[in-house]
Amino acid sequence: MGTINDALKQRPRGLVVTLHTCHGNFRSSWATEGGYELVAESMFQSDIDGFFMEFDSARSGSFEPLRYLPRTKKVVLGLVTTKVGELESSDTLVRRIHEAAKFVPLENLCLSPQCGFSSNETGNKLSEDAQWRKLELVVEVARRVWGTK
Repeated sequence: MGTINDALKQRPRGLVVTLHTCHGNFRSSWATEGGYELVAESMFQSDIDGFFMEFDSARSGSFEPLRYLPRTKKVVLGLVTTKVGELESSDTLVRRIHEAAKFVPLENLCLSPQCGFSSNETGNKLSEDAQWRKLELVVEVARRVWGTK
């Protein structure tokens, strides 16, 4: 993380820098799997302000590595998959957010899809309608968990 911290030393005041840890997103498949345990402590010690982390399936491991997150930083939980059109249960998403909150205060957590809907020109195997339904689900769950601020 030394290189990243060096690059951020001269950033303008107020500039927020985030990092997406991607497991791959090509034609509804992925390139890697495994939890964040081996990298979390070092990654969270960087001068990055927030982390977009994929947690949409068991291939991403548990929330336990979030215990290393300093209380000055945010984690965006990528709980909604962009790989398939099937809609996640809102109750399951709320439950998983509260599981993550055992390691990070709820006010330091956010919710999003786990990755973009089209990380390349081919895209993923889900319809535009399914993409909109997933974004609406993110908004619905966020309102349930954090209110309508």
